[in-house]
Amino acid sequence: MALRKVEKLRTTKKEINRGAWTVEEDRKLAEAVKIHGPKQWKTIATTKGLDRCGKSCRLRWMNYLRPDIKRGSMSDQEEDLILRLHKLLGNRWSLIAGRLPGRTDNEIKNYWKSHLSKKVEKSNEGISRQDEDSNSGEKINPSKSTVTGSSEDSKISFDLDDFFDFSNENPSTLEWVSKFVDLRS
Repeated sequence: MALRKVEKLRTTKKEINRGAWTVEEDRKLAEAVKIHGPKQWKTIATTKGLDRCGKSCRLRWMNYLRPDIKRGSMSDQEEDLILRLHKLLGNRWSLIAGRLPGRTDNEIKNYWKSHLSKKVEKSNEGISRQDEDSNSGEKINPSKSTVTGSSEDSKISFDLDDFFDFSNENPSTLEWVSKFVDLRS
């Protein structure tokens, strides 16, 4: 019976709304998820009359309507963790988001691209200028360098040794890092 219902949903072509979400649509989606749980997005979209595709409903729920999403600006600790994890993992936003409860991968990616990448870029420019200005010919050990922002609005200043020091972390919280490193080997 359920299979026929899904087949019927696939065969009917409706006009899909591609515009901004309304408060009424948000309410309908939240109500459907409360009843059925966050699954079967296509069925939720069609049975509740949302005129949206399943992917749109899933993304709306995951990025905006979930009750456990943390709103507001990033704390200094969250910024520091994003910087450290980005250095370790690169642009794997969902892995980074897994370490920041209540933050979505989309929010972290947007925050990185709009704020943190510019701060890191300015910091790197400051370091390269210092390297060019030094005429001593000594080799610089990057692990002993102190990185600071070059503009007044940049508040990033850290020692690279401390930056990657995970010794104060509980070993069980770093289990995912060892699994990740094992996968790359």
